[in-house]
Amino acid sequence: MKYLVVLCDGMADYPIEALGGKTPLEAADTPNMDALAKEATVGLVKTVQDGMKPGSDVANLSVLGYDPMVYYTGRSPLEAGSIGIDMKKTDVALRCNLVTVSDEPVYEDKTLLDYCADDISTEDARILIEYVQEKLGCEEFRFYTGVAYRHCLIWDNGTTDLGGLTPPHDITGRPVKEFLPDKLSGNGSKLQELMEKSYELLKDHPLNKARVEKGLRPANSIWLWGEGVRADLDDFKGKYGLKASMISAVDLLKGIGKFSGMSIVEVDGATGYIDTNFEGKAKAAIEEFERGQDFVYIHVEAPDECGHRAEVENKVKAISIIDKVILGPVTEALRKMGDFKVMVTPDHATPLSLKTHTNDPIPFLIYDSTKLVAGVEHFNEKTAKDTGLYIEEGFRIMKDFANA
Repeated sequence: MKYLVVLCDGMADYPIEALGGKTPLEAADTPNMDALAKEATVGLVKTVQDGMKPGSDVANLSVLGYDPMVYYTGRSPLEAGSIGIDMKKTDVALRCNLVTVSDEPVYEDKTLLDYCADDISTEDARILIEYVQEKLGCEEFRFYTGVAYRHCLIWDNGTTDLGGLTPPHDITGRPVKEFLPDKLSGNGSKLQELMEKSYELLKDHPLNKARVEKGLRPANSIWLWGEGVRADLDDFKGKYGLKASMISAVDLLKGIGKFSGMSIVEVDGATGYIDTNFEGKAKAAIEEFERGQDFVYIHVEAPDECGHRAEVENKVKAISIIDKVILGPVTEALRKMGDFKVMVTPDHATPLSLKTHTNDPIPFLIYDSTKLVAGVEHFNEKTAKDTGLYIEEGFRIMKDFANA
């Protein structure tokens, strides 16, 4: 038996007027999802328990069968592990976004204009993060380059008692004053000082001047959030008896894969947005199955990024591409290999109207080529709800899927 998970990050949504009252999933062209759904178990699953922040960290841990109440230690430690940072028990990791803020002279008066600085490339970001490390790095604080706008700060003997730092994608277009570390906790003054100093360093950096000349937003500040300590996950093969591979463009998922003992598959051109290498991800998944892997987790970030940016057409397009370019070819290949199971689900909802995550229950389908059942005609939020099937503790879905 082969096991495929197609994780469409942030795919779930609310009906919106621009789509005639449909959700992006309803509006998308999804013949492969629908074909599976006709003979699959379909329902809703709650991947983010009440009281926890609805992030991709918590939600993907749930989908993979790790109870976040037990295993979650923060988002950034998972990302730190994926880029090879060997954290000490006394280290605190923080996500270090490169963002665009407005140009008011006092940092507290600024507005967060763009959480990803116009999709800054890893190559450009590396220059800026290395510059920040050169100027601000020390024994206490060390900056590491990640992917695109997503980077890492390690705080030696730091604290996680920071009042709950805010993801920048949650406050795009809003004044930063209420969300600064020093406002949230008395322990955040050092972090806020780093953010303020980073603006002074980056605002006139030659690379940012060149970006502005090209019509791009400057990556003129760091934004710190996602604090946590070193993560330890049970081995996935030991837990489910399956040799597993992780395919994703983002460090968070690579980190989860690394800490759970999965093979991490790098795909050239995987960006985390709608320009990602969808074909490359499908090809890599098929190759993983062909080389003997039992389980492949394909994580696609694009729907989530479109949700954060309120890009209606692109979110619909991203879902359609996933269906055509990833789900279709990989399931076709699996049929030729023998028995297989497929799970298609988002990790959480990222409603276009809110531009951020929610902890709403999300739709899922589980197709088993050996146990066909009466499913639904079309796979979407409404049909999933109408089945009446509801998994309240999301981390239990993997046990059902993997027959553990």
